[in-house]
Amino acid sequence: MGTVARRIAVINAGSSSIKFAVFEDDSAFTLIFRGQVENIGVAPTLTVERPPGKRLIEHSWDAGKVDHSSATRIILETAITLLGGDGVAAIGHRVVHGGTLFAAPTQVGESELTALRSLCPLAPLHQPHNLAPIDTIMKAAPHIPQVACFDTAFHQSQPKLAQAFALPRELTESGIRRYGFHGLSYEYVYGKLREVAPELADQRVVIAHLGNGASITAIRDGKSVDTTMAFTPTAGLPMSRRSGDLDPGLVAYLARTEGMTAEQFHEMVNTRSGLLGISETSADVRDLLAREGADVRAAEALAVFCQAVRKTIGAHAAVLGGLDALVFAGGIGEHGAVIRARACEGLAFLGIALDLARNAEHAPLISTGRVAVRVMRTDEEVEIAISTWEVLGS
Repeated sequence: MGTVARRIAVINAGSSSIKFAVFEDDSAFTLIFRGQVENIGVAPTLTVERPPGKRLIEHSWDAGKVDHSSATRIILETAITLLGGDGVAAIGHRVVHGGTLFAAPTQVGESELTALRSLCPLAPLHQPHNLAPIDTIMKAAPHIPQVACFDTAFHQSQPKLAQAFALPRELTESGIRRYGFHGLSYEYVYGKLREVAPELADQRVVIAHLGNGASITAIRDGKSVDTTMAFTPTAGLPMSRRSGDLDPGLVAYLARTEGMTAEQFHEMVNTRSGLLGISETSADVRDLLAREGADVRAAEALAVFCQAVRKTIGAHAAVLGGLDALVFAGGIGEHGAVIRARACEGLAFLGIALDLARNAEHAPLISTGRVAVRVMRTDEEVEIAISTWEVLGS
């Protein structure tokens, strides 16, 4: 065997893929390598890369040869091999839902895993897949400490007013409330904001995480006070394939007029709506920007998205009682200069003014007005590694 393991692994499991990364346990959490097993159950492939993009491994299997459990074991074996037999000191996992039970990253044993399984009805599309690797590792390598890091935890600080639906109280007390998501991204971005612009860290900040999934969060004194995603990640802004906020009366209306079941409605608003539903061609902002001059549907999809972002920035500024900083993150937020500019149109009354040249260059600071508008890269995997280290200690 090699020396004592001082590396932290991160696993982010989805419905058809498991992403993973291994970091040095140093002050910078330096990435050693990252990879993924994708197309699980269809045509599984494993790829591993070492920075800056050097391909280390590429392998594929026949359909049906790899499920989430076997993919996890493959990842463990691959990591140990690449680390020269040293293994890892701990493994951090992204878990979508902590419910009301988990307000912070938590080391997972049998009792915690049982509690997390009880939350699967809150996130049936995500939670079972998040937990599958934890269970597999617990059985295959019980000596490795594991930590669950929750997308909902960052928003636990919100006041009760922000979490409540206007529903019968017994439903609220049963756990139906606004939970919020993308918390790992917000935690990372806000932490970096403290480093690069410490004068803004405890001010009134709105962060727009805009990617395939999109949400916006209002932060005061480092705490989430309001956010767009709610009981599920479908709520809030229109996204690549998710509808965002809807009139709940649509459920009964479509049941009467189209014979649509609850499951069919759920599938529609999560996979066939949003940018894809409006445009009828693509869920990708880049495609829509290329098409918008000749395709009114693409133009309308982008206009609906930017209007929702703009309106939500204003609403969150109202919740905060003003605005000191606006941060764009996520794939669209980081790389979509046109979307950033359109989302900020008409917000001069808040003190938002963009330097269009700096915006086009994706500069870190793109504003000229009173409100600092920044572009920042998010990294949920680094945030999970940091949280895992903090839970377990050095």
